[in-house]
Amino acid sequence: MNPSAPLIQTNNLCLNINDKTIIDNVSIELYANQIVTLIGPNGAGKTTLVKLILGLIKPTAGQVTQQKGLRIGYMPQKIQIDPSLPLNVERFLKLAPTSSFKKSFELGVVAEMTRITHLLKQPLYRLSGGETQRVLLARALLQKPELLVLDEPVQGVDVVGQTELYQLIGQIRDELKCGVLMISHDLHLVMANTDSVICLDSHVCCHGHPETVSNSPAYLDLFGQHQNAGVVAYTHHHNHVHDEHGEDANSSSDSGSCSHGDHPHA
Repeated sequence: MNPSAPLIQTNNLCLNINDKTIIDNVSIELYANQIVTLIGPNGAGKTTLVKLILGLIKPTAGQVTQQKGLRIGYMPQKIQIDPSLPLNVERFLKLAPTSSFKKSFELGVVAEMTRITHLLKQPLYRLSGGETQRVLLARALLQKPELLVLDEPVQGVDVVGQTELYQLIGQIRDELKCGVLMISHDLHLVMANTDSVICLDSHVCCHGHPETVSNSPAYLDLFGQHQNAGVVAYTHHHNHVHDEHGEDANSSSDSGSCSHGDHPHA
């Protein structure tokens, strides 16, 4: 594994379905030991982009390349558990696919890491929203991933629980030195634990470090007037002007970037 090379790189990735553009010319790079948060409105293509990166669907054009032998842990947005299914947390985790034994974590180690040891004998359907998300995170960690992909990891969790979960994700990144790609709507809650932000609306419209992006005219146009009680409502008015380098002509050199075809990375 080359620590200086991207774990995964997409080049001019496109997806068209029924003559509709879902993903438009997206080029990104994901590195070890960095957390990248993907934000955008409903229908922007965030989950679709993740599926393209994971190889679950094929692009119409462009390509995804990854380092050889890369181990990826994926945490889905949510799961549906039938209350009649006699499945406790421990059994659920043991059913998860893992890589070779030498590269995988033991269940007890992951349970301690995600603070769910006391939940192992609990039925899945009885778990709270926050407990369920920790269990899903534990499942994604079992194969000791070098890239952790999290689709809305705090869905169904209260604000206090969201903060704790984001902090836990940051601690896991620090411990494993893994890359993290995370979908989130709540930029101001993940600011402290995010290295880079990518704003997606089919194409990459804004990207950069969170502190820089949050103060840029482009970001303020997207998010600034629509923050309420821990939820960011995204309204994309693509009225910024690009200079010859693809930058937002209305922003200063340190105010984040807006682009359509470059390689955003932390």
